[in-house]
Amino acid sequence: MWAASCLASCCAACACDACRTVVSGISRRSARIAYCGLFALSLFVSWILREVAAPLMEQLPWINHFHKTPNREWFETDAVLRVSLGNFLFFTILSFLMIGVKNQRDPRDGLHHGRWMMKIVCWFILVILMFFVPNEIISFYGKQHCLTISKFGSGLFLLIQVVLLLDFVHGWNDKWVGYDEQFWYVALFIVSLVCYLATFGFSGLLFHWFTPSGQDCGLNTFFIVMTLILVILFAIVALHPAVGSSILPASVISLYCMYLCYSGLASEPRDYECNGLHKHSKAISTGTVTVGLLTTILSVVYSAVRAGSSTTLLSPPSSPRAGGGKPLLPLDKADEEEKEKNKAVTYSYAFFHIIFSLASMYSAMLLTGWSTSVGESGKLVDVGWPSVWIRILTAWVTAALYMWSLLAPILFPDRDF
Repeated sequence: MWAASCLASCCAACACDACRTVVSGISRRSARIAYCGLFALSLFVSWILREVAAPLMEQLPWINHFHKTPNREWFETDAVLRVSLGNFLFFTILSFLMIGVKNQRDPRDGLHHGRWMMKIVCWFILVILMFFVPNEIISFYGKQHCLTISKFGSGLFLLIQVVLLLDFVHGWNDKWVGYDEQFWYVALFIVSLVCYLATFGFSGLLFHWFTPSGQDCGLNTFFIVMTLILVILFAIVALHPAVGSSILPASVISLYCMYLCYSGLASEPRDYECNGLHKHSKAISTGTVTVGLLTTILSVVYSAVRAGSSTTLLSPPSSPRAGGGKPLLPLDKADEEEKEKNKAVTYSYAFFHIIFSLASMYSAMLLTGWSTSVGESGKLVDVGWPSVWIRILTAWVTAALYMWSLLAPILFPDRDF
């Protein structure tokens, strides 16, 4: 017994030392990667609790205080939402603490890039505390069938995704055109051609998979045809002499909209006769669910990192990325250290954490089928009619914002876009 106690103490001490070593090794440059790792950990915890926490939560009297015990899916959804709420509060608190940070001399800059052991402990405590809050708070956060905080935040996250994509494709096009060399014009044409071939090829597969013969699949046909109309409209408007835009952004947005159309149709319930994917199987394998969750993690983490690096959306006016000259005379070591401390931050820390807050809500909606999943769909990632309409509406919003980016400079020539 004494030997086992000593062994346990040694293991705990080694684990603590390992944690200290890891967190002490996180530098300024790797801080964003560390936040992404913490966010990915929260998704993994949500997924695990969704699978195993229901029997335990049924025994908690402050959660299961109903006259009739809800079904297992109710507790699975509840577990995911409680972890999501803790994650949301953690990043929201950090966001409020980081408001107004303009240079690295600010003490809060050290909090953003360091003190990882304290932040991990706070995150863990917040997640644990969420399992003691009343059910009414969880329902208000994301369990009701009407508009909730998490659904509204998820919509904002999808909108930010679209804005970041538009910013990326326009920046990509401007960079290649700015070289003003034949090689880059040829590369621009080839990439645009490949995107259009992929778009129309993808549409053919969608007709094959989601409009099977002998079935009345008018809704699926409408979604695919509507997306094709938008694709053609993008090209016409972009190439119009009055607009004078490039074909590259139009082709990339076209491919993205077609992907969203596919994503929406693939999210249809597995027993829907017009869903040609897995129509002969009653359940999706664990491997498929794992791939779906990993894809979700990569998607939201990329969006958060991209948002935290976007110079157009997030860089303060005092940021070095906004422009700045070099000193005329070389500085001595003391002056260089002082200048380093006064260096402006390169992105908005507050908005960076807000992205993770919104992503926490969005990932919870994916894992719970937007809190309305029933039956087999409750075991899948991002499956159900709410997921279908969210994807399709996101494609339409993407199309509207892209068209606005083309037409706004013409409609309002006196404004700077």
